[in-house]
Amino acid sequence: MHAEQALLLGSTVATFGLCCLVANRVASYFADSHWILHDYSKATQFMDYGVVTTFLLGLVLSCGLLYFFSAPSKPVLSKDEWRPFKLIQKTPVSRTSAIYRFQLPANKSLGLPIGRHVSVRVKIGDRIVMRSYTPISDPDAKGYFELLVKSYPQGNVSRVFGQLKIGDAIEMKGPKGNFNYRRNMADTIGLIAGGTGLTPCLQIIEQALRDPEDKTRFSMLYANVEHDEILLKDRLDALAAQHPDRFRVRYYLNVAPPSWDGGVGYVTKEAIDTHLPKSSERNRLLMCGPPPMIEAMKGHISELSFPAPGPISKEHDPVFVF
Repeated sequence: MHAEQALLLGSTVATFGLCCLVANRVASYFADSHWILHDYSKATQFMDYGVVTTFLLGLVLSCGLLYFFSAPSKPVLSKDEWRPFKLIQKTPVSRTSAIYRFQLPANKSLGLPIGRHVSVRVKIGDRIVMRSYTPISDPDAKGYFELLVKSYPQGNVSRVFGQLKIGDAIEMKGPKGNFNYRRNMADTIGLIAGGTGLTPCLQIIEQALRDPEDKTRFSMLYANVEHDEILLKDRLDALAAQHPDRFRVRYYLNVAPPSWDGGVGYVTKEAIDTHLPKSSERNRLLMCGPPPMIEAMKGHISELSFPAPGPISKEHDPVFVF
């Protein structure tokens, strides 16, 4: 029990005892002035102390039970302790990617701040390998959370994900990361994502767009190799259709189909300059994707007068790399 709750319990019992004492003294002092006070004074002088003790004990137990059921429960995600989470559903979204749904207690959410992610660890041979993933489920969803993972044949953690079966468990801890999204933290936020680098961007966009008090606008460039590798395109297109004044997305493909009306090839400096907000004190730029892509984007934004991101991005950096 925390000190605050112990103090509250002790003060409750002490208050009860003090009230009994004051009532007894007042009744005794004025016992001759009225027959009710006389009878009360007489009764309390010969009160059965067993009844008082039982009552006080019941009061203590009641307060203890009240604290037990109202005290904050243990969070499902720990920052310091690795905990297993069981896979309950796997939904393929492309040839190599799937949404993995993990079980939580029925009335619990993951409790992950917007902009943060979880660490996942697996054992491969005699090595422990860790990677970070951002949930794509509603942060307030009860009973489950979801990760979008692309499995590579030569990958480490991602390959283990691809081999998971329903009922298997995998260890995680968190929250991890330096970014913490807050409503209206910028006028406009530009986002550049590649592949599964979509996930932290999507988490932030969805949270902001469902908040009626958040007026932030978002412009996103999302790059992939082929059309069938565009992850959650229906979800992104629905957000753009529902919030045309606050969210725009433009797709880029290395290998585009004949009828493609999006960008072709890599994201260029000209694309960033045309479709994303300019560098200013009230605009932010967020990036997440494969390391070669991010290095190329750093060169482009430098030529467009954006501040250079540090080796490890900090929360208030105008350019943040997940």
